[in-house]
Amino acid sequence: MTDPAEFKAFMRSYQNMVFTTAYRLTANHAEAQDIAQEVFLKAYERYDSLRGNATVGGWLKTVATNLALNHLSRYRKRWTFFSDMRRADDEGDSRDFESTVAAPDAPEAAAAEQRDTRELLEEALAHLPAAQRAAIVLFHFEEMPYQDIAKKLKVSLAKVKTDILRGREALRKRLAGHVAELDFTTT
Repeated sequence: MTDPAEFKAFMRSYQNMVFTTAYRLTANHAEAQDIAQEVFLKAYERYDSLRGNATVGGWLKTVATNLALNHLSRYRKRWTFFSDMRRADDEGDSRDFESTVAAPDAPEAAAAEQRDTRELLEEALAHLPAAQRAAIVLFHFEEMPYQDIAKKLKVSLAKVKTDILRGREALRKRLAGHVAELDFTTT
């Protein structure tokens, strides 16, 4: 039987990651909370096998992603994402979004500029069509290959590539002048 105090500590350890994963895809606090709650209900049912398992974080993130995508495909809500933008090109090179933006000299100024850049990016992402946001979230955040994104979204590979390309172009136009060195060109 699961010890309630132990599960509560487990849940606190992973709640931010689970909620953020759901929120990036749904762009709705209430829906993300519902999805996170459902994830932890599933975890509670399997807690005896999850306890102490080194892959529990990945399992929780996968369940949160799948539940959010299922929710979105059912309700066709607006999709968005937040936090750090990651870019991975076909050669496997990976760069943080922040590394493409020049850092100010003072640490406080760097943190403030990073927050401002994220806010601009989040606002721009909120204006993308749902299909483009979903493809970009899965590619940049979940670091999924195009083929896996196509399977997950149940669309063609060509549509995934087109959505990512068009989404990047729309972001570039929307952010022109705000974030000078932002690079969305890699596919």
